[in-house]
Amino acid sequence: MDFLPCGMYSMADSTLPDSVDGHGLLAKKSREKSTVTGMATLTREERRRRRRATQKYRMAHATRERVRVEAFNVAFGELRKLLPTIPPDKKLSKIEILRLAICYIMYLNQFLET
Repeated sequence: MDFLPCGMYSMADSTLPDSVDGHGLLAKKSREKSTVTGMATLTREERRRRRRATQKYRMAHATRERVRVEAFNVAFGELRKLLPTIPPDKKLSKIEILRLAICYIMYLNQFLET
């Protein structure tokens, strides 16, 4: 369905929206449509679920997540190198790194004000 200015719809799609959502936008309920072979096709949500269930999609998602987590850990490592601790090589959790960074920034601010 094509959206036109002022919330009007083109007649390219013969189905009309079923309801209006809380933001004043027209919402269309998902329906199954028949194909040329007579079998019912899947709704958009069902197609999305099936696509996400494929091995290829799961592997790609897992790879993206590993890259994201690695970048996150590298950033914490870089921040950790900038923070003074005793002993200097003390292993800190991520929350400890963040709390120490906050305290160190506050200390530096006070140091600059005096």
